[in-house]
Amino acid sequence: MNSVIAPSMLACLLVVLLLGYPVAFSLAAIACVFGVIGLVTGAFDPPFLLAMLFRLQGIFGNDNLLAIPMFIFMGVLLERTAIAEDMFAALGRLFSRLSGGIAYGTILVGALLSSMTGFVSASVVAIGLISLPVMVRAGYNHSLATGVAAASGTLAQIIPPSLVLIILAEQMEVSLQAIFHGAVIPSLMLISLYVFYIFARTWHNPSLAPAIASMSDPQHEKIPLWRDLLVSMGLPVGLVGLVLASISFGIATPSEGGAIGVTGTLLLALMRGRLTPARLKAAMDATGILCACIIFLLIGASFFTLVFRGFDGHLWVENLLSLLPQDRVGFVVLINLLLLVLAFFLDFFEIAFIVLPLIAPVANRLGIDMVWLSVIIAVNLQTSFMHPPFGLALYNLRSVAPRSISTASIYWGAVPFIGIQFLVVVLLILFPKLVLKEREVKNPAVEINIQLPEAMPPLISR
Repeated sequence: MNSVIAPSMLACLLVVLLLGYPVAFSLAAIACVFGVIGLVTGAFDPPFLLAMLFRLQGIFGNDNLLAIPMFIFMGVLLERTAIAEDMFAALGRLFSRLSGGIAYGTILVGALLSSMTGFVSASVVAIGLISLPVMVRAGYNHSLATGVAAASGTLAQIIPPSLVLIILAEQMEVSLQAIFHGAVIPSLMLISLYVFYIFARTWHNPSLAPAIASMSDPQHEKIPLWRDLLVSMGLPVGLVGLVLASISFGIATPSEGGAIGVTGTLLLALMRGRLTPARLKAAMDATGILCACIIFLLIGASFFTLVFRGFDGHLWVENLLSLLPQDRVGFVVLINLLLLVLAFFLDFFEIAFIVLPLIAPVANRLGIDMVWLSVIIAVNLQTSFMHPPFGLALYNLRSVAPRSISTASIYWGAVPFIGIQFLVVVLLILFPKLVLKEREVKNPAVEINIQLPEAMPPLISR
């Protein structure tokens, strides 16, 4: 009976999601319905469902998850206080006289903003509002401009301290510090390849991204460029570096590092006269909404997973995955192809909370390094935000893009950057050291042999 109910549970969830119902409530509702079925059929006893209380306790007491509100608040504050706009203006002055200069600035600002917001939708919307109108007015090719804006925003998927990496660390049960370390080189690879792609396109055809004389107003031009870069770029970048360093070197826990970032952001906004009650309230409202969505997703996914395991669904999935190649590379390749297909229909959070908990135990059993697999999945699922026609980043960009830009231009602009992301996934699979560095050399177990005498003398002599 369980062998039939478990697949039916997944099939019902897929149908409900395709019908457009909210993910969190769909997970919880299906878990409730099949929980009743499990009690009626005797698949598990009523006390089994009480384990959900312990799961809730684990969610609210998890150190990694406690960092999410802090990092979201930090990023939203930086966006709402217009610090991101200042960074773009400073980089615009630096690169504006180069062909494709605004695109270079967009990539770099996208990388910095992504590391601050940690949330793809927020980054894409911010970049779309800040840089896309400037590129359109400068005469940029619409496909190139929208592709740059969407790809820059999706860097929030992989650049630490990414919200996505925090969730992956929790779902794959790996150290958050380790996954932050492992994501550094892949992040730099993506940024470098994006810049190289823009250079290659504009080198042969400068008219795709013409240079402009200046992006700043005359009053702004009176400020020396080095001072503008130091104030607009140096302080926010230094703040993010301080947060990452405090977490990476074990000085602070992830939640403490997030608190440091929030405190620094508030001080930075106050110093620049940008922190008003209205902006602070808007940042708090946005943070509360995002955190509430994530909490409901976690609770729904946890309840769904509990009931699914009650029907031995995890064993059914393991038997199903046993049909895949049992060597590590073959398994990783096919799992990434599966996730790539699922990304056409499901977004990252649906995959993270539904699919990854089913994959992780099998990967662990095969001895796959979970940090390596997590970073590969993060880059792979980056494409889920840019897949035409369902990519969330494309929808976000369409909502803020000028009406002169067609939806087809947005879709075609995303294609080359999706190819770059695929290339990075392949490189990470072929060269694990790009993620693991020295982690694959595990410390040999230290054997301690204690020789005990054959007959212990009496402790008390009579």
